Amino acid sequence: MKNYTIPRILFLGLAIILQIALIIGMVIKFYQYFTYFYAVNIFISSLVVLWIVNDESNPAYKIAWIIPIMLFPIFGGLFYILIGKSSLSKKVVSKMNKIEEKTKEVLIDNQEKNTMLKKQDMDAAKISHYISNYAYYPLYYSNNTEYYRLGEEKFKRLKEELNKAESFIFMEYFIIEEGMMWNSILDILKEKASKGVDVRIIYDDIGCLGKLKKEYNKQLENMGIQCHVFNPVRPILSLAFNNRDHRKITVIDGKVGFTGGINLADEYINEIELHGHWKDTAILFDGEAVWSLTVMFLSLWEYLDSSTEDYEKYRYKNGIDEYKGGFIQPFSDNPLDKESVGETVYLNIINNAKDYVYITTPYLIIDNEMLTALCIAAKNGVDVRIITPHHGDKWYVHAVTRSYYKPLVNSGVKIYEYTPGFIHSKTYVSDDKFGVVGTINMDYRSLYLHFECGVWMYNTTSIEDLKTDFVSTLEKCTEIEKSYLDNIKWYKTIGRSVLRLFAPLM
Repeated sequence: MKNYTIPRILFLGLAIILQIALIIGMVIKFYQYFTYFYAVNIFISSLVVLWIVNDESNPAYKIAWIIPIMLFPIFGGLFYILIGKSSLSKKVVSKMNKIEEKTKEVLIDNQEKNTMLKKQDMDAAKISHYISNYAYYPLYYSNNTEYYRLGEEKFKRLKEELNKAESFIFMEYFIIEEGMMWNSILDILKEKASKGVDVRIIYDDIGCLGKLKKEYNKQLENMGIQCHVFNPVRPILSLAFNNRDHRKITVIDGKVGFTGGINLADEYINEIELHGHWKDTAILFDGEAVWSLTVMFLSLWEYLDSSTEDYEKYRYKNGIDEYKGGFIQPFSDNPLDKESVGETVYLNIINNAKDYVYITTPYLIIDNEMLTALCIAAKNGVDVRIITPHHGDKWYVHAVTRSYYKPLVNSGVKIYEYTPGFIHSKTYVSDDKFGVVGTINMDYRSLYLHFECGVWMYNTTSIEDLKTDFVSTLEKCTEIEKSYLDNIKWYKTIGRSVLRLFAPLM
């Protein structure tokens, strides 16, 4: 962590602590009117619990709030009112809904491609239909896809493609941190900007907290690079900071697009070691499908910049992709609607699996629907395998991940931990036909709170690469056996159970 970021973190932390202290002080101040104060707050907490029960949010999120409110009724309801409700105001949601409206306007579904997929595979057509109708991102013929097994591989190709840029470069990342990776990319971006290339960057403020200077965006703008910070952190007690831009996107001239789990920081390419060897993945694709990533970026840019963009200006006019047997469908997910696109895509793959489904995820913090789907698939004879990290990046999150091992393993799911270190990739591959590479973790934040993206694939050239990478990674993993789970210390089991209860709030 750079020393110049520590004052900002301390200031934010101190401001929040003072606000909590103020709330507690008010409670103590009015405690002398105990009978009235107690009655009013019990009434408020009761109303809040009724509100939560009838809310449309995830049941696990409801339980995570109801329990502390019931345990601490005097101020539990007040805390929920302050920080537990929807973290975006109606004004912000209304403004951000324009992203969805613009997406619908410029992304037009292609019935010819949909019909072609239906003729090949109805299960695949159903998943694609869902993405088209609820995420509003259309289906494309697969042109060229390249799957990268490690951050080092993606980093090399990214630099190669950036050096080819002639018109524009759009980059949107959760984390950017000064170091060998980012500095070498920045050198390319500065050179391109000086030659008139339209270079734009979006980074998330929480993701970069402790990694970049405050107002680093102005530093980039002085280099000729346009930049916006997503959801800047303010010293106010609020859960608004929970809605983050967790996407990782690069679009170059509308010709080539990248996404996956890899941020722009040195641990992602093993230039530095934080939690052992860092394994992450990414995908490159070209052709018409890049248009979806371009729209994804521009719609968010329009919101942040309060501008109106001519989207067609950034569409690469390279003709029509020909059908070569495969399909690709980039998609986005966001917390603005009630639709959990990422989770539904994952569930559709699991529920449609006939032979196998192989999953990599850094966090295995799942709701009852996902847990049930995985267990039923395994009980039905599907080979369900999941790789998680052996070295977690957050001890409490890793403990919650491990709390799910027992019910999964007892149902026949095979769990493996990546022994060399931390696996950060978010991939699904199934039946040699389906694949997803993206930014979506199997946890509540990714599935319900963050802006995310992924690429769904059917019969593309990368499906085999995904499977091969998974199988070869198993050789570096330790399988979690039933005997190991049966011998976990009782106090660890209790601790993990408690943490799991509050997992939606982590």
